[in-house]
Amino acid sequence: MYLKRYIGAAALAFTAMATVLPAQAANYKSEYKLSIVVGTNFPWGQGAVIWSDLVRERTNGRINIKVYPGTSLVQGDQTREFTAIRQGVIDMAVGSTINWSPQVKELNLFSLPFLMPDYPAIDALTHGEVGKQLFGILGKKGVVPLAWGENGYRQLSNSVREVKAPEDIKGMKLRVVGSPLYIDTFTALGANPTQMSWADAQPALASGAVDGQENPLSIYAGAKLYDVGQKYLSLWNYVADPLIFVVNKDVWASWSADDQKIVREAAIEAGQRETVIARKGVTNTDDSLLKEIEGHGVTVTVLSPDQIAAFAKVTQPVFDKWAKQIGPDLVKQAQADIAKR
Repeated sequence: MYLKRYIGAAALAFTAMATVLPAQAANYKSEYKLSIVVGTNFPWGQGAVIWSDLVRERTNGRINIKVYPGTSLVQGDQTREFTAIRQGVIDMAVGSTINWSPQVKELNLFSLPFLMPDYPAIDALTHGEVGKQLFGILGKKGVVPLAWGENGYRQLSNSVREVKAPEDIKGMKLRVVGSPLYIDTFTALGANPTQMSWADAQPALASGAVDGQENPLSIYAGAKLYDVGQKYLSLWNYVADPLIFVVNKDVWASWSADDQKIVREAAIEAGQRETVIARKGVTNTDDSLLKEIEGHGVTVTVLSPDQIAAFAKVTQPVFDKWAKQIGPDLVKQAQADIAKR
């Protein structure tokens, strides 16, 4: 009789304890897979690590996030990442607007040539009405977008010659990302663009199979592209690549409201810290990264506003074509927000 009463009391105590815990806690995974398509040594990867660490700490380990770098979850093809998140193959990601643009056409906005002339222009979009609209679009596609980060302005490097004018690019074989907008842009400039994953790009540069590439300076320096013949670097700020911190919709729904709040706030903080890291050493007030790159025998050419205008003029038809596909209203909103920055 005593044993029965003891078991009964224990059961009641367990039931009472269970009501205190989040109802969803029993459904939490032991590990959540967070995808990035670069290594954790890059600012992008550092942002993912910051996010995962903050969440683990602030949830006391209830949400344990593991970062999977270098396209390891998408078999080397970064353009498959967004689909994998929607399907639940990946739980979370810090993803590139470029890589996700094949599935979300509006994200091509940031790849319109010469739309964003400076960092305040990027901020005006990501932290203004355009950013809200894009998050609304993403929210209808199986993911929960939480925060913005930044991969940076994409600059041009090559192994052939200094590039200061559109004619300097003519005939060059350039590796570009998996977006047809980039093919159009570099075709308009007279180059021979070749779509190639980042995993394939570095050996192609080393072997001379391609002459050049375009990427943020943090990627150029982190991957030591100066060691694979990329000795000419042109700074032209022709497009930027914001990053987005997202969670799969079903994973998000499985968490308690308190944990959702923690994950969102951690993403916002990580995004802010990552953006600072991404901009370090590449501004007018801090050009330490450029100095480091020049120290490796690289010819760095900073294009003047007039020189940039010449490139913008040649690529204007590409801008106009893609503005229609992205959505004229969204592009007009972006231009208006940039003008008011």
